[in-house]
Amino acid sequence: MLDSDLAALYGVDTRVLNQAVRRNRARFPADFMFRLSDREAAVLRSQSVISNIRGGRRHQPYAFTEQGVAMLSSVLRSPKAIAVNIEIMRAFVQLRRLLESNAELACKLQELERRYDGQFRVVFDAIRELMLPPSRPRRAIGFRSGTR
Repeated sequence: MLDSDLAALYGVDTRVLNQAVRRNRARFPADFMFRLSDREAAVLRSQSVISNIRGGRRHQPYAFTEQGVAMLSSVLRSPKAIAVNIEIMRAFVQLRRLLESNAELACKLQELERRYDGQFRVVFDAIRELMLPPSRPRRAIGFRSGTR
């Protein structure tokens, strides 16, 4: 996502967002955030029909990855950013609980399998398959560098 879109989402000015990023530069490595190239910004301007005659930006916009969006919620001070940060923390706690319960389930399944040996092997294999996360290829986000 672009810095201007995230600023609107978090309820701050784009300059405030970029200032927070500059002050916390160590929190935004290259896989969290990058600045668009001149070419990428020009393509974006032409697609968005944004005038570049008067006003506008003096610098190319920043683009943030999923991790960068989450990190922004911890460095911005708007009520919306604070609420997003709280929800991210709650999601991590819930995810940890889910993983712990899945680990407990796997242990219990192993115990049952040992006890009942080969009688229910098909059932145990089916349950194990259901416990695996779906295997969907993840799409890359961001802009491709270089020419096409």
